[in-house]
Amino acid sequence: MAKLWHRRLGHMSEKGMEVLRKQNLLSGLKSSKLDFCEHCVFGKHKRSAFGIGIHRSTEVLEYAHSDVWGKSPIPSHSGKEYYISFIDDYLRYVWVYFLHHKSEVFATFVKWKAQVETQIGKKVRCLRSDNGREYISGEFEMYCEQDGITRHLTTFYTPEQNGVVERLNRTLLE
Repeated sequence: MAKLWHRRLGHMSEKGMEVLRKQNLLSGLKSSKLDFCEHCVFGKHKRSAFGIGIHRSTEVLEYAHSDVWGKSPIPSHSGKEYYISFIDDYLRYVWVYFLHHKSEVFATFVKWKAQVETQIGKKVRCLRSDNGREYISGEFEMYCEQDGITRHLTTFYTPEQNGVVERLNRTLLE
């Protein structure tokens, strides 16, 4: 009976259940003593921390981070609801482009790449991004392969692996 009440009350502690039992609020419960509850143990676990990244670029555009943020609950005055950001790992210089739709990501990447390579005089060598559909389209993959850009994709549902650009998103939103 104690186990049943424990579950019904959202895995309440023995002490909490004892207080309720003494006030006769748990009908039929004679003892609040609980056996081992596996769900309580797993519920108290936290996700293991990711190790600190050891990658650090030695020159401009050697390694770039990118992410798409959106859909914004409130569109901009021009109707844009997304933005894509690029960060150079060496300088931590940031470029942000606002988009109407996620489908504009590839064209924006091509535009950004042409702009920075012309201005800086170096080529983008590696792009780190999440596994979003906008980054893993066949068109995007083929373009990077033909241009010699190495891709580093994070694991699904782990924004911590793309921490540089996720921190930028947080900064921009705050």
